[in-house]
Amino acid sequence: MASSGTSVHRVAVSGASGRLGSLVCEVVEQRPGFELAARLTSASPEAAGADADVLVDVSHPDASPGIVARALERGQRVIVGTSGWSADRLAALRERVEGIPGAGVIVVPNFSLGSVLGTALARVAAPYFDAVEVVEAHHERKVDSPSGTAVRTAELMAERRREVGAEPIEAPFADQPARGLLVDGIPVHSLRLSGVVAKQEVRFGGPGEVLTLTHDTHSNEAYRAGIGAALDAVIGIEGLTVGLDRVLGLDRVLGGRDA
Repeated sequence: MASSGTSVHRVAVSGASGRLGSLVCEVVEQRPGFELAARLTSASPEAAGADADVLVDVSHPDASPGIVARALERGQRVIVGTSGWSADRLAALRERVEGIPGAGVIVVPNFSLGSVLGTALARVAAPYFDAVEVVEAHHERKVDSPSGTAVRTAELMAERRREVGAEPIEAPFADQPARGLLVDGIPVHSLRLSGVVAKQEVRFGGPGEVLTLTHDTHSNEAYRAGIGAALDAVIGIEGLTVGLDRVLGLDRVLGGRDA
């Protein structure tokens, strides 16, 4: 539901008891123009938070599509920070959003500014190397593998290669399980380790050289600025926006894209 005649936007956070959800709640409480209306968990009734203007979903990949669908039915603006939103899921979400006049959704695979820049740079480099692999690591309690950030990075690199007419990546021995999960032809390897917050490496191989783009997240503080940027942006957008790079305007700086 749109905020009526007030400068304060009420926000409900789904997944509020998790690491990221707790930080989202903190950012909302500290950000001018926003008010935390509800902290939602898996035990909350479906009607909880229905009176909020904005729904931020950082819950569970299995629950996220239903949570987002209900928020859209209520007329809420939506920010999705939950993993598991593959290209197929995003296509279905885009169709749903386009069928609701004035609806606005931002899907953010990663709220870290450094991570977003790393993915954007990987997209720039992708056409210049015919060998590309992604290695991502997260804490041992992360339930999905590979991460949404790694999947999105691979998808964007493959998309960029198609845009410039480069051949698809052909990873050697890709049928072997140890070679990782293929995402648009690019192997993605996942590590789940105690002591790790988040890390992603994109490795490009060429004749006589290897280029590695690495991003390390040392604490959840890395997500604070991105959460704030998404909150500010979601109030005025319409349609589906995928990626914090579009919120920040990096898509225009490093080469626009339609998705």
